[in-house]
Amino acid sequence: MKAEDIITIMKAMEEHDLSSFELCEGNLRLAMRRGHDPVIVQQGAVPPAPQAPVAPAVESKPAPEAKAQEEAEEAIEPAQSRTDEGNLVKSPLVGTFYQASSPDAEPYVKVGDKVKKGQILGIIEAMKLMNEIESEFDGTVEEILVSNEEVVEYGQPLFRIV
Repeated sequence: MKAEDIITIMKAMEEHDLSSFELCEGNLRLAMRRGHDPVIVQQGAVPPAPQAPVAPAVESKPAPEAKAQEEAEEAIEPAQSRTDEGNLVKSPLVGTFYQASSPDAEPYVKVGDKVKKGQILGIIEAMKLMNEIESEFDGTVEEILVSNEEVVEYGQPLFRIV
C-alpha cells in the first residue's frame, strides 16, 4: 500500500464523517481513527514502497497530504531494532500486552533473565487473538518497558535486551 492510498482513505473518512477504519489485505493491516493519531500496522516482510520526495508547502503549515505521508512513513518500521544500549523488541501490532499466558501464571521473562532467539517474551492480544512476541536476539532482559495489561501501539518498544 502506498502513502497516496492512505491519504485517499483519510480524505474519504473525513468526507463521510467516519470515526474509524480498518483494512486487512494479505499480510497488511491498516487501522485508523479520527481525532487521534493515525495507527498504521504492517505485518510480515513486505518492504515499504519507494516514495517520491514531497515538495515543502509554501505556507508555514505543512499540506495535509505531506503530513499524512510523513506519518505513514514514520509508522512503518521494523519490529526489532538495535540501539547503543542494547536491542529493542518492539510491538509488531496494536493490542493489549500480557507478561504471562494467564493471570495466575508466572511471567514469560523477568528483568535479568537470559533469553534465546525465538523465546517467547510476552503476548499481545489483538482482536481476540493472542500473538506471541518472540525475541529476535540472544542476551539478557535489561528492561521491560511496558506493564502487564497495558495497551501498546505498533512500533512501541516492549523490551530491551543486551
